Parts: sequence; C-alpha cells; structure tokens
Amino acid sequence: MNKQRELTLSRLLDAPIEKVWRAWTDPKSVAVWWGPQGVTNPVCEWNAKAGGIIHIVMLAGKELGPLAGQRWPMRGIFKEVVPNTRLVFTNKAVDEKDETLIDGSTTVTFKSVGAKMEMTVHIIAAGKAPVAEQMLAGMETGWNQQLDKLAAFVK
Repeated sequence: MNKQRELTLSRLLDAPIEKVWRAWTDPKSVAVWWGPQGVTNPVCEWNAKAGGIIHIVMLAGKELGPLAGQRWPMRGIFKEVVPNTRLVFTNKAVDEKDETLIDGSTTVTFKSVGAKMEMTVHIIAAGKAPVAEQMLAGMETGWNQQLDKLAAFVK
C-alpha cells in the first residue's frame, strides 16, 4: 500500500497574521481547533520550533455516531518555523501500536492581505497500511472542517 494524495487549501481569514500564527504555534490553541468537526484533542504536544515534536491524539465525539470514542494518534516533527511566514512539519497518522498508517508532510504559508491574512496549507500524504486508503479519501473533508474550526477560533 503506497497510495499518495496531495491537497492544497487556502483561506482568507478575517484576523491579523500574528493571531493566526499564534493559533498554529501555541499548543493550547491548536488543541481547540485541530481535527475535523466532532473531534477533541485530549493529548496535544505541539513544540513549534525546528526539530520540535508533535504528538496529538484526536478523540471522536458522540456526534460522530459509530466513530464515537475512537482515538486517532498523530506524530510529527517541525522541519521549518519562520515566524508569521511559514511552518513545515511531518505528520504521521499512527495506530495504537505506533505503527505508521499515513506518512505526510504539511506546509503552511501566511501572507498579509490588508487587515486580513491569506493562509495556504499544502499536504502530501502517502498511505502505508490498507486502512489508509479510506483515511486519504476523507482527507479533504477533514482538513476543510479543521480549517473552518481555525477560522472560527481566530475570528
């Protein structure tokens, strides 16, 4: 299994660039908006510096019906952190044994546009296990919901 998916999403946010940057770099903020609708983050280690680690465990809430109670761990490493400009990090969706299901890389760029800011997120993800195909199929929906949560958080 080595199916790959690439996705680029942009948002024009009604918030200053510094506020959006903080939302991406402060672990307490990330814990609020990370993940699709109906997901919370009981574990959110997010050390936004080059070489810093990422460890998030997403928890599906009851509004997700049959998925409720499922835990979706993720690990990664920050590769590049340029304040108010760019974040690059690896991200691996892992199973309960810490085996990689999806191996990915995410680049987030920040650009001021008057009083607003434009954020572009570029994700490359490669499936490493059979379950990854279904996960990759939902990637665009999940990221759009997550970015909607971020937009509401910074407003």
